[in-house]
Amino acid sequence: MKTQQALKTRISAEPQPIEVDLSRTALLIIDMQRDFLEPGGFGETLGNDVSLLQAAVGPCKAVLEAARRAGILVIHTREGHRPDLSDAPPYKIERGAPSKRIGDVGPMGRILVRGEPGHDIIPELYPIAGEPVIDKPGKGAFCQTDLELTLQNAGISNILVCGVTTEVCVNTTVREANDRGYRCVVLGDCCASYFPEFHDMGLKMIKAQGGIFGWVSGSQEMLAAFADADAGLAPRFAQGSV
Repeated sequence: MKTQQALKTRISAEPQPIEVDLSRTALLIIDMQRDFLEPGGFGETLGNDVSLLQAAVGPCKAVLEAARRAGILVIHTREGHRPDLSDAPPYKIERGAPSKRIGDVGPMGRILVRGEPGHDIIPELYPIAGEPVIDKPGKGAFCQTDLELTLQNAGISNILVCGVTTEVCVNTTVREANDRGYRCVVLGDCCASYFPEFHDMGLKMIKAQGGIFGWVSGSQEMLAAFADADAGLAPRFAQGSV
């Protein structure tokens, strides 16, 4: 990760543009797992059309590749549980069809269990060496994980957020990050939901009231910001910017 030299850039976003130092910025890709995006996983056992999440894969891949070229920290998360389900609340296990609940055997192994094929990240966005993978038992990426320590050790103050689903794990993580003092930019087309109306409203809630939880942008805007930083075209920061 490039921490010695600032990589300042401006991201077009709502409710207003935001200026960031990419050397203090991380890309957080939330739960792009086979269990949520592919048939036979946890998402489908809950009665969802998992094909709706595919819209986020292409934009997310483009941003991931640009982030890697820029040398910024990339972090992936996976929601799932220990094989003995000791970290899975009973009420969570009880969701879904009785024969296909968390821990039951499905087409990709035991559903939402760490170490099983379905728990892993989809091939298109698979982590490379040096990219931390945070395993989380719940919706938020900060709860019962070492994400905050990872961010602190890397000197991160800004988080670019992608992943699924918009209204659940993405929104929960952004709210957790906001309470901890991180500035979040959610890349809307890099996120998706089984319910398009929830996706739209989830983004609106983040940017409402002057950006109460963060900023909302998109993959094309982020790619342009990466290009500006790489070319040295980004404007100078205003006094006091981060």
